[in-house]
Amino acid sequence: MSRRLVIFGALTVAAAVAVAGWLWLTRELPRPATFHAEPTSAFYAAVDTRQNDASPLTAKEVFTPATQTLGTMRLSATREFTDCDEVLWGATAAGCTQALQATYQGGAMAGQFVIFNLGDGRAADALVAALRKDGFVRQDIPFEATGSRAQARAMGHYVTVSWAGGSSAPAAAQDLLTALIALDGLGRVVQNRIVAAT
Repeated sequence: MSRRLVIFGALTVAAAVAVAGWLWLTRELPRPATFHAEPTSAFYAAVDTRQNDASPLTAKEVFTPATQTLGTMRLSATREFTDCDEVLWGATAAGCTQALQATYQGGAMAGQFVIFNLGDGRAADALVAALRKDGFVRQDIPFEATGSRAQARAMGHYVTVSWAGGSSAPAAAQDLLTALIALDGLGRVVQNRIVAAT
């Protein structure tokens, strides 16, 4: 009987340590103050599955010379991930084969953009839903999450996430909106993929 109590006690302690570790690792991970999410739609039917759009995205395709500057912000870095979950906390991107990320800063603004390449529109919608309630993308450039704005869009088998904030203090609403719209414009690469797939 005492052996069972010892095993039960050890399992209880291990579970408590695991929960405490998870809470410690996810404490203070920033989320945007305002978040808008959109599921995919019939407009993106031509790229609803990766089978119809098999070529991986490239950084040159997404982050073109025309996107080196977005308003007052300038491209500071790009990164490519084959493990999409490295870009996320509290959520997972099932079936994702790549994520391309860019960070921008300039003036009083900073922000980041990520595009995920998932298997199909259902997986894209699932990721957008998870970003709404379970977790978010990791913040990869310093800006004030308090007062920041973000949006995620499922577009066929892609998901884009745009996130902008003040670089040293909460930014004015109009500045945030302008920066967010500029970052979201990087998602136009999906329209080129639609044309190529039809």
